Amino acid sequence: MAQRLLKKHLILSVVRKPRLLLLQHEMSTSSKRFNNVHYKLVVVGGGSGGCTMAAKFTKRFEPNSVAIIEPNDVHYYQPMWTLVGGGVKTFEQSRRAMKDVLPKTAKWIKENAVQFDPNNNLIVTSSGQKISYDYLIMATGLQLDYHKVKGLVEALKTGKVCSIYSPVYVKQTFSAIKNFKGGNAVFTFPNTPIKCPGAPQKIMYLAEDYFRKHGIHVDANVMYFTSLPVIFGVKKYANALMKIVEKRNINVSLRHNLIEVVPDKNLAVFENLDKPGAIHTVNYELLHVTPPMSPLDVLKSSPLVDGSGWVDVNKDTLQHVRFSNVFAIGDCTNLPTSRTAAGIAAQSGVLYRNLVSFIEKKPISAIYNGYTSCPLITGYGKCILAEFDYNQQPLETFPINQDKEMWMFYFMKKDLMPQLYWQLMLRGNWEGPQLIRKLAHFGMSR
Repeated sequence: MAQRLLKKHLILSVVRKPRLLLLQHEMSTSSKRFNNVHYKLVVVGGGSGGCTMAAKFTKRFEPNSVAIIEPNDVHYYQPMWTLVGGGVKTFEQSRRAMKDVLPKTAKWIKENAVQFDPNNNLIVTSSGQKISYDYLIMATGLQLDYHKVKGLVEALKTGKVCSIYSPVYVKQTFSAIKNFKGGNAVFTFPNTPIKCPGAPQKIMYLAEDYFRKHGIHVDANVMYFTSLPVIFGVKKYANALMKIVEKRNINVSLRHNLIEVVPDKNLAVFENLDKPGAIHTVNYELLHVTPPMSPLDVLKSSPLVDGSGWVDVNKDTLQHVRFSNVFAIGDCTNLPTSRTAAGIAAQSGVLYRNLVSFIEKKPISAIYNGYTSCPLITGYGKCILAEFDYNQQPLETFPINQDKEMWMFYFMKKDLMPQLYWQLMLRGNWEGPQLIRKLAHFGMSR
C-alpha cells in the first residue's frame, strides 16, 4: 500500500513540475514585458538628429543609461537621394544598417513610440512597454503624405511619375529621366513645410542638364510649379536661381499646388493659391512630385506639440516651452528655419550644451541662430552653396560669393558631405562649419 502511494506521488510530481516551471516562465516574461523601464535619457528617433544626439550623450553617461526608440532596421543619408535620382550615386550608397550607426553603449528599443506623457516623464511603446526618463530628446522627423494628393500613389506605379523623397520611389527617378523622350517634364513643391526645400529644384536642374547632354532638351518643356511666392526664400540665392531658369528656358509657376494626378491621361492638376477655385491642368511625360509632409500622427494629439502638430520648442535654446526636461531637434520641431541635415548639425551642439547645463542646474546659454545650408545642385558638376540664418540672411562659410555655380561646391555635396555625415556627425563629432567660417573670415563672421 505504501509503495503504491509512493509511486502515485512520484507520477504526480513528474506531471506537475513542468507545469509549475511553465507558470514560473510565463510570470517571468510577463513581468519583463510590462515592467516600467527607466533611463536617464531617452531619444525618440534614429534619424540624423537622434543618432547624433545619442552619440554625444553616450560619451557622457554610463553605458545603457541612454535609450533610443527607433523601429527601423535601416538608416538613410537622405541628402544623397537627389544624386541617386540624377544617376550620380547608387541607392545602396545612401544606406547603412541601423545597428551600425547607433552608439553601441546605448539601449536600442526597436519599437514605435505610441504615447507621450511628459507630465509623468513617460513614453508607451507599440508593445505596451512603459519607459520613463529623466530627460527626453525628440527627434522623430516628419511623415510623407503621398496619399493626400488624389491619384498620386497609383501614378507612382506607372514609370512616368517619380519622387526622390522616399526610399520606395527614389530608385525609379533616374529611370523616369532616362526614359523621357520629350514633352512636359513637370516638377512640384507642395503647400506644406518640407525637409530640404531645395531638393525639388535640384532634381529638376539635374534632369534638365541630362536632357541637354543627351540632345533631348530641344523637345523638352521643363516646368516648375511651387506653392511658394518666390523660387527660394533667401533673396540673394533666389536672384541667382531666377537667372539660371531664364537662361535654361525653365518655366516657373509660383503659388501653384498639386492636388491631383490622373495617371491614365498623364494629367497633373494644380490649384492656384492666389485665386481660390482656379484650376490649372497640365499634361506630362515626366512628373516629379515632392509630397505634402506633416508631423507624425502620433505627435498630433501629444502635449508636446503646438497647434500645428510640431514639437514646441524655444527657437534659441531648443528646450521645450512647457516641459523643461524635454528638448527637440530637426524636422519634428517648429523651428522657423529650413529643415536640413546641416541645420541638424548646427542644432546638435546647441542642444547638447544646453541640456548639459540643465542637468547641472546651470543657466542655459547656448543660442541657435537658425543656421542651415542647402547645396543647390544646378547641374552635373555645378552647385550654389546657400547658407543662411533665421532672418533669411546669408551666413556663408567661405570668403567668396557663394551664389555662383561652382564645381567645388558640387564636389563638397557629392563626396565630402557624405563622409562628414557618416564619419563625424553620426558619431557626435560634427556641429557644422562655424569654426571654419570664423577662420575663413578672420574671426569676423557670426
